[in-house]
Amino acid sequence: MNHQFVTYSVRDRVGFITLDRADKRNALNSHLIFELKELFEYAEKDENCKVIVLQAKGDVFSAGADLEYLQSLQSFSRDENIADSNHLMGLFKQIYYLKKVVIASVQGHAIAGGCGLASVCDLSIASESAKFGYSEVKIGFIPAIVSVFLLRKIGEGKTKELLLTGKTISAQQATDIGLINRCVPKENLEQSVLDLAQKLCATASADSLRSTKLMLAEMQNLSLDEGLDLAVNKNAMARESEDCKKGIDAFLNKKNLNW
Repeated sequence: MNHQFVTYSVRDRVGFITLDRADKRNALNSHLIFELKELFEYAEKDENCKVIVLQAKGDVFSAGADLEYLQSLQSFSRDENIADSNHLMGLFKQIYYLKKVVIASVQGHAIAGGCGLASVCDLSIASESAKFGYSEVKIGFIPAIVSVFLLRKIGEGKTKELLLTGKTISAQQATDIGLINRCVPKENLEQSVLDLAQKLCATASADSLRSTKLMLAEMQNLSLDEGLDLAVNKNAMARESEDCKKGIDAFLNKKNLNW
């Protein structure tokens, strides 16, 4: 597949979607977002891919919107701004509801929209030297779309602290507040991400991963009783699946399963 800013490859059932705009610090623009949408859709349908890794080339994961893109926004009409905002929202929502687990491999700074991109992934591992932040308020903008996901992920208090101050935090601080899952020395990042991806591939049912991810996304909008009703139904459906029957049989008969 030929794309200008993003590449896709598969190795050992792990699909790698790579931001390839290092000369612009992997800054986001409309075309890059379009390419990401295309490749996430492709990876979701790719039978050779079980788990997806989102990564980036260069020293920066993503510096947010690029300067030319920001400049063009000044002349947008209200309708154009709505359409453009929907474009980014569509990418974040696509990743959030994707039927496959998405792991962010954050080798360098993730700022503003770039931080949002890492935040919306299901799991994330970062280099200890990476920085995270939502700097929108410092240029008179607001981090509107990512706020919806952040409130779910880290709660109101930490979301307010990050979005109102626009400050950057270290990878360790991001780990401490639950923004990312783990940080490791930069030289260990690639192997740590690969180990996690391959562990999911080898030890977990693809159907179970998909169902669990989508169940958790659905539960966010439900009351306690509604959530429990959903859980009961999901539980019953899972028991009827071929993967569950195979897994229980292997467990009871002490057989090794390679998913």
